[in-house]
Amino acid sequence: MNPNFIFLKSHFNVTEETFLLFQKISKPISLKAHVAIAKEGEMPSKVYLLTKGIMRVYFNSESGKEHNKNIFYPISFVGSLTALINKAPSELTYETLTECNVIEMDFAELMHLRETNLNVSNFYNSILEFVFASYEKRQLEFLSLDATQRYLNLRKRIPKIDDLIPQYQIASYLNITPVQLSRIRKNLR
Repeated sequence: MNPNFIFLKSHFNVTEETFLLFQKISKPISLKAHVAIAKEGEMPSKVYLLTKGIMRVYFNSESGKEHNKNIFYPISFVGSLTALINKAPSELTYETLTECNVIEMDFAELMHLRETNLNVSNFYNSILEFVFASYEKRQLEFLSLDATQRYLNLRKRIPKIDDLIPQYQIASYLNITPVQLSRIRKNLR
């Protein structure tokens, strides 16, 4: 059985019929590291289901410094959802950090299916709820946990992350400097 179907069925109660509809408007893609799937200032048209690898979403400050807003790992929904919903240019860049496998889906086709199929509409609502809950959890982490606790939580979610992406990417996600991350790692040993 398709592992993506198993995931979607277990987390979002997707029926086999609905999954087959998604397969018609999507395609699997392999991406190399450091490929932007959505760029700041550009109009996105796709959403993705990350099935392998690590991605990030970041923004540039006025000084030009990159700040990681989130790190995605399998299985995650990835894409500039705010820009897609508002039909506006993305304010963020979504980029692969490692080689990744994704299922690419055209957002306009998904919205058409959502309007014509109750199961797809329910699935879309479930995705929005899932994304909202994930972002709320991340905000609470920043408000209630120190950098060491946030780092440990990240390592729980993405085992061996230290071997997968550079330290400065992890530090940016944790909103600390690479030097601070190095100290945290040293203290944990």
